[in-house]
Amino acid sequence: MAAVNIDKIYAILSKEVKKYKAPITEFVGAQTKEPEQVLMAAILSARTNDKITFKVVTKLFTKVKKIRDFEKFSVKEIEKLIYPIGFFRRKAKYLKELPYVFEKRFNSRLPSNVEELIELPGVGRKTANLVVAVGFNRPAICVDVHVHRIMNRLGYIKTKTPFETEIALREKLPLKYWIHINYLIVAFGQNLCTPLRPFCFKCPIYKYCKRIGVFNYK
Repeated sequence: MAAVNIDKIYAILSKEVKKYKAPITEFVGAQTKEPEQVLMAAILSARTNDKITFKVVTKLFTKVKKIRDFEKFSVKEIEKLIYPIGFFRRKAKYLKELPYVFEKRFNSRLPSNVEELIELPGVGRKTANLVVAVGFNRPAICVDVHVHRIMNRLGYIKTKTPFETEIALREKLPLKYWIHINYLIVAFGQNLCTPLRPFCFKCPIYKYCKRIGVFNYK
C-alpha cells in the first residue's frame, strides 16, 4: 500500500471536525486566549470526559481567573469547586500547589515550553504540549490516546507508547500541522475512529487508512 497521504488526511479532517464540538481545551483557548486557563482546563480534563469538564471549568472560572487565585482556597474548597471531575482530590492538591511553584520557580510567569511546564504539579508531557499549542499558539504535538491510536491505525507511524508517538511525529509530521493535529484527531477519534469497532464505512479518510490493528468495524 502507498505511503499515507497526511496532507489529504489533514485537509479532509479539517472539514470533518466542524460537525463536532471542540475538545474542552480548544474551546477554552478560543474563548479566553488565556494560557493559564488553558492549563487549568487541561489538568482537569485528564481522564474525564469533556461534558463533565466543561461544566466544572465553567463553574471554576467564575471563581478563579488566574493561577494565583487558588491561594484563596483550601484543598477542600477546591475539591468542592471541581467535583465531579475525575480524580478530583488529587487534582485539587495539584491546583493548590500551583501558585507556590508558579511564583517560586517561575516568578509568576507561565513558561511557554514543554521542559519547564512539566515541572508544574499535575503537568505531564501531554498537558504541557497542549498548553504550548492551544494556550500559546506555538508548534507542539500533544499526544493522547486518540493521537497515539489513530496515527498508528493509519499506518503513518509505528510506535508502542505515546512518548514514542510524540518523537516519531516530531520527526515526520510537517511543522505546519503540529498545533492543530491534536484537535483534529481527538474530535475524529471521539466520534468516528473509536477504539473498538470504528465507523470505517462512513469514514471520510477510509481510502487513505491502512487500518492497522482493526479487525472489527462498522
